[in-house]
Amino acid sequence: MDEVWHALAMAFAMGWQMLWALILGFFLSGAIQAVVSHREMGRLLPDDGARSIVIATGLGAASSSCSYAAVAVARTIFRKGGDFTAAMAFQFASTNLVLELGIILAVLMGWRFTAAEFVGGPLMILILVVLFRLFLSRRLVQAAKAQAEKGVAGRMEGHASMDMAVTEGGGVWRRLISAPGFTATSHYFVMDWASLWPDIVIGLLIAGALGAWVPKSFWEGFFLAGHPLLAKFVGPLIGPLVAIIAFVCSVGNVPLAAVLWNAGASFGGVIAFIFADLIVLPILDIYRRYYGLKMAAFLLVTFYVAMVCSALAVEFLFQALDLVPRQRAAQVADTGISWNYTTVLNIVFLGLAAVLVWRFMRTGGPGMIRAMDGPSRHAHPGARATHPPGG
Repeated sequence: MDEVWHALAMAFAMGWQMLWALILGFFLSGAIQAVVSHREMGRLLPDDGARSIVIATGLGAASSSCSYAAVAVARTIFRKGGDFTAAMAFQFASTNLVLELGIILAVLMGWRFTAAEFVGGPLMILILVVLFRLFLSRRLVQAAKAQAEKGVAGRMEGHASMDMAVTEGGGVWRRLISAPGFTATSHYFVMDWASLWPDIVIGLLIAGALGAWVPKSFWEGFFLAGHPLLAKFVGPLIGPLVAIIAFVCSVGNVPLAAVLWNAGASFGGVIAFIFADLIVLPILDIYRRYYGLKMAAFLLVTFYVAMVCSALAVEFLFQALDLVPRQRAAQVADTGISWNYTTVLNIVFLGLAAVLVWRFMRTGGPGMIRAMDGPSRHAHPGARATHPPGG
């Protein structure tokens, strides 16, 4: 029992360390989504040209970080006439270039990991586009489109189909601080939490267990920490494989990434692990149901290659620029709450969260939560939720 409590204490301590950053990240994400509409994505992404890929990347970075929602939105874009490659670029950006991920990385692991994420993410999308142009056949895309039209639903389909953006009423700032904008922000904030809390909790529990129970020597041997040069090549190759079997998505895998870094994984190996939330086992099964087995296998191979190549490039680029951290001091604490700046920030941002939850409850929020998975079971998968009340 002492070992169990030790693991739980580490999980709680990591959760407390990142709580304010999570709230801030979800608030900023909700605010951006409140003024960025999903309605015209299919029209904006007609092909795999540079303009479409840049737009897809920007739209993805402005959306929710939930991996399951990102996959569902990408399918919706594809079904509504968007290019398949552009839809996958959106999906990658939605899980690797969002604000909350960068904030959590900076808090737990340092700004260099945040910089690596935002350098490696666009590079990974570029590599993916090249791979698709070289190897993706029109026949495979047509088969995937036929499968996608069958209406096979996946996790968070309802959440992905909801579009609450405020597109009228002046400029971006004016729309954001308006009553409808505040309401939309609160709805996105709460629903993103509702969709991601299982992954966050599971990620913390796994990270706590591994940090408490698995000796550092195991990870050092697994990632070949004793062979510095070889480890730089091996780390990016095996980092995604660890992510696949850990099955934790989005920001939920950052605590485990911190454990791996402290235990001897290479810089590129940790970045590859973080990149790999789109090829975990549950999402691979969703690809199979959305697009068919052949396309799911194609996505697994091309995504893995893009992740590995991007992580290798980041490893050697940051090494050349002397940006790889010399100390392995990620925030993997095993202590409880103490009165410091983290506690103060948590109190402040918990107050902000309380205001947003209050607004959510006052403006039809519980019904939106009940409907979040509803379209995936009871309605057409392409159905779009109506605007939340603005008053």
